[in-house]
Amino acid sequence: MPVTVKAKKDESTDSVIRKFKKKVLIEDILTEVRKREFHSTPSMIRKEKNNEIRRKKYVDRMQRAKANKK
Repeated sequence: MPVTVKAKKDESTDSVIRKFKKKVLIEDILTEVRKREFHSTPSMIRKEKNNEIRRKKYVDRMQRAKANKK
């Protein structure tokens, strides 16, 4: 659905632009555009998820090791 912002009679262009930006952020359009920018195969999606899980485990392990040293 397109994002439309109607300017009121005495409204400045800056405030209209601010309203537009806010609507775009609320509707999460930018993340969707970035996601659709390139085609990603199902195998690429799986790899990204697995890498994310590995990163989280690594960070968690490092935080625990840091806490144990104190």
